[in-house]
Amino acid sequence: MSDLLYDSADGIATITLNRPDKLNAINPGIETALAEAWRRFSAGDDRVAILTGAGERAFSVGKDTTSDAFPNYRRFLPGLDIPVTKPVIAAVNGWCIGGAMTLVQMCDLCVAGSGTRFMYPEPKLGFAGGLIAGLAGRIPHKVAMEIMLLGEEFSVERAYQVGLVNRIVPPGEVMDAARAYARRLADNAPLVLAMLKELSAETVPRSPIERVSHAMRSVEAVAASQDFREGFAAAREKRTPTYTGS
Repeated sequence: MSDLLYDSADGIATITLNRPDKLNAINPGIETALAEAWRRFSAGDDRVAILTGAGERAFSVGKDTTSDAFPNYRRFLPGLDIPVTKPVIAAVNGWCIGGAMTLVQMCDLCVAGSGTRFMYPEPKLGFAGGLIAGLAGRIPHKVAMEIMLLGEEFSVERAYQVGLVNRIVPPGEVMDAARAYARRLADNAPLVLAMLKELSAETVPRSPIERVSHAMRSVEAVAASQDFREGFAAAREKRTPTYTGS
């Protein structure tokens, strides 16, 4: 089976990290598949996405430590390199560790099971990608610093109190609760949801890596354009280029 599942039904996309035997650890294959999933969601007819992890033991434990590849989370988090203007709901059970927390951070809503536990242990492991710094713009600053710098476990109740989680439900009801949110969102006006999400993104402070990601998105769009190819072709052929804005 695929390490990442994409299901579409009734205007709702369900994206599932599907490595339960590895606690849904994120390897290069999942990184690529997640990026493709967000592009599919953005381009398709689904109005809301639910991001979850297979099994009850973990939403995800973050980077797969069996891989030496340094993770590039900005490439596959929704709304960074890949524009995502539709609502995204995190449905979390069990452990949510390290880089998996940045996935939750970038979602618009979060439903979590009552046994969910969070931790950002990167300071103890000697590496970090830096995107977690955006947490300081989304929850109280000193709480974010406690989470990031101490690298210690904290409960779902604490996450709810500081605004990282919207709703706590029994573990077996997480997906039902997420789908209930998704159904209500999918029935609302999509243009209004997209506008409010965009304006909110401009209101919330961005970490330096988030700002770089947004700038690189524009640069890479130019590099992938027909006009880019036309300009260089015209220079080689010593003619006036014909630009189309595409």
